[in-house]
Amino acid sequence: MVRAKELLGNWRVLLLLVILVLSIWAINPRPWHDGVAIRSVMKASAAADANLASPLTKTSPVQRERVIAINNEPVADVTDYYRLVSEITARGVNQTFTVKTDRNLYSLRTKPELQVVVLNETELVTVTTLVYNETTNTTTNVTTQELRNKTLERVVGVADIGLNVYDAPTTNIRQGLDLSGGTRVILKPKEAVTQQDLDIVLSNIKERLNVFGLSDIIVRPAKDLSGDQFIIVEIAGANKDDVRELLSNQGKFEARIGNETVFRGGDKDVTYVCRSPECSGIDPRVGCTPSAEGASCRFRFSISLSPAAAQRQAAVTKTLDSQFETGGSYLSQPLDLYLDDQLVDSLRISSDLKGRAVTDIEISGGGVGANQQLAVQDSLNNMKKLQTVLITGSLPVQLEIVKTDSISPLLGQEFVKNSVVVGLLVILTVVLIVFLRYRDLRVSLPMIVTMLSEVVIILGFAAVTGWNLDLAAIAAIIVAIGTGVDDQILIADETLQKEKSEGRSRSWKERLGRAFFIIIAAYVATVAAMAPLYFAGAGMLRGFAIVTIVGVTAGVLFARPAYAALLQALIKKDDES
Repeated sequence: MVRAKELLGNWRVLLLLVILVLSIWAINPRPWHDGVAIRSVMKASAAADANLASPLTKTSPVQRERVIAINNEPVADVTDYYRLVSEITARGVNQTFTVKTDRNLYSLRTKPELQVVVLNETELVTVTTLVYNETTNTTTNVTTQELRNKTLERVVGVADIGLNVYDAPTTNIRQGLDLSGGTRVILKPKEAVTQQDLDIVLSNIKERLNVFGLSDIIVRPAKDLSGDQFIIVEIAGANKDDVRELLSNQGKFEARIGNETVFRGGDKDVTYVCRSPECSGIDPRVGCTPSAEGASCRFRFSISLSPAAAQRQAAVTKTLDSQFETGGSYLSQPLDLYLDDQLVDSLRISSDLKGRAVTDIEISGGGVGANQQLAVQDSLNNMKKLQTVLITGSLPVQLEIVKTDSISPLLGQEFVKNSVVVGLLVILTVVLIVFLRYRDLRVSLPMIVTMLSEVVIILGFAAVTGWNLDLAAIAAIIVAIGTGVDDQILIADETLQKEKSEGRSRSWKERLGRAFFIIIAAYVATVAAMAPLYFAGAGMLRGFAIVTIVGVTAGVLFARPAYAALLQALIKKDDES
């Protein structure tokens, strides 16, 4: 009882207990969490129509909305979720069902997956274009008639309900791509960039990925020891090919009439880009047609130009001649669309638009595939990329992809299991060696408790900062455990031995002071050794360096002094007697 009071009254032990409580609070363990957490919600899907929303980037893992039941049937994990959803979609279109989350009850209705079929019949269609007059600040409708193929939309299946989910997290510890699965891309500017340009690139990349519908995104700058600049992009649950295509290009969009650029991508020239089904998607007036590749499809979407961009277009078209062709009258030069200096499409300009400052125009393009379904998918992907560049504008510098890693979630789960097994083996080995060394539970038990407390503090730090734990970080935790055990063995040996110095027995404080002098020296050497790793390998070893530094710092500031206090309370009296 006396020793317990002495321990609770020691400020070093109390400080460690406070840090442990705060760490556990940050980790926020919730082993009872079941269901699946929502990672993202697809736009224009059944889930989006029911007002389900993607989580904010800063939302902690355990605070993400969880699906716990579908049609009152419990959802325990991802397997249950996809089984229940597939049963519902197998019943067909317009099936109403409920999705219960930990926050609300939503009513969803399955939507059809449509396919545009081009018929061999033609029809005369009326096309209406909204024209802006900058002088009078008014808009008027200009109508033209064109002869086009008839199209028919048919239902080819049931569309995905639009939820991207994963097993509900039970702590606030975020797993890196090595453990959770996903794609990592290392980008390098092709030329040296200023900090201002680098900030623009980072912001632009984040915007592109968000516009493209990707979530759980980490975009950060990095440098290696030679000073080369890199950009690390990590995306959970993303397709490697889509990410490579989205990030590899500079994304410079220009619309030209002849040799004159009339507008560029970005909010200075393009004030609005339609992405809703009402004004974007496969063009129902053209649809898909057979081609040499198998099939080709046309997409279209509307955009709004700034008055200045519309005026530039009006000034260029004012000097063009009109040409009469089958189906209408057009200007002598088309509107050419260039993406990264490559022509992606040419749009005919109606003669009615000559010299007019038109702010609302329609952009079109195409895609090809071995069959109609693949052609539709290729067209929609091309449309998304073009919309993204029009919204975000071009990058100030060109980027090259240095490396791309893609890790499946199943492989990540195996990494987690192996890491847990290795961690337990390390702890058990240390426990056995310590017990064989001292054969005294008063020495070995506090050492084990202190060792585990360091792990908790490291995990608490990761939870607070949102740091993603990957394999490198787990290796650093094992290193921190090893250095911690070394220091505690040093403390135990120094305080337990009774060697004489200068003809007298050294006091407990003298022996402890000598131990901490060695510990501090080793700590400084470790931090100095980790500092270069922070920058090495384009920042890929940053997690190892940070976690190691955090682990040894937590040990020196909190765990080692507390362990020394425990030995003082448990052994000092025996030593003095």
